[in-house]
Amino acid sequence: MGQKTTHVSEKKKVVVSELVDLINNKKTILVASIKSIPSSQYQEIVKRLRGKAIVKVPKKGIILRALDNSGIEEAKKLKSQIKESTAILFSDSDSFDLAAELISKKSPAKAKPGQEAPSDIEVPAGPTDLVPGPAISELGALGIPIQIEKGKITIKEPKVIVKAGEKISKPAAEMMTKLGIKPFLIGFIPLAAFDSKERKIYINIHIDKEETIKELKESFSKALGFAINISYTSSDTIKLLLQKAGMHERALEKFVNKKDSIHEGSNDKKDGSGDLNNQLNQIQENQK
Repeated sequence: MGQKTTHVSEKKKVVVSELVDLINNKKTILVASIKSIPSSQYQEIVKRLRGKAIVKVPKKGIILRALDNSGIEEAKKLKSQIKESTAILFSDSDSFDLAAELISKKSPAKAKPGQEAPSDIEVPAGPTDLVPGPAISELGALGIPIQIEKGKITIKEPKVIVKAGEKISKPAAEMMTKLGIKPFLIGFIPLAAFDSKERKIYINIHIDKEETIKELKESFSKALGFAINISYTSSDTIKLLLQKAGMHERALEKFVNKKDSIHEGSNDKKDGSGDLNNQLNQIQENQK
């Protein structure tokens, strides 16, 4: 029996060829999950990325074939990250810059029943556009305190209706929709990237820019204190080291002055005690 061959249509061959060309000519090839992203928001994200990255969403088999045909062994390691609902992005930007760009493009999304709350979901206090009616009992069922003001429902105080990690109930999801609360952020989720210049694969490049900056600031503040403690001299520490030296100098001056005072005082005592002894001896002589 002859070996079975797989037929590949001309259209697929063209798509594979285009992908291979992009793999070989772009600095960054990034794989991202686009699972559960509505079409309208997908199109909006792609529009925002225009000029920064080329976004392709071919079938899984086509991406795998393109990686194999690229001739770049390191790039083939991306194959393990290719799943269903996967987009592949091509850019001349740095891998981590592109990942951060994707994360910043996330959009708020409504809650659906059965979803797990990413954090505590709170209904804020204040006026709403809801009119008295069924909404009163719906809010009451969720434990949300209300009052009526100017013909509209006002929430008297904030109330957490779903705690982090809990499943969102249908009534809670419906009320969040009515109140315009969107507790989720949806968008491209970076999974891995290949840097064609460095020939390196980066996995788990989901970077929280704000949190990373916060951690860097904390590390810097700790590093500065450590540098001062070990008297490490640099342009950042020299002023503080001089201040520290000045404080030590003043402390030593006080210590030395105090020691001198004690020493002088002890001499005075010796002189005084001598005079006292002489006086006692004189009295004894007079009594004889």
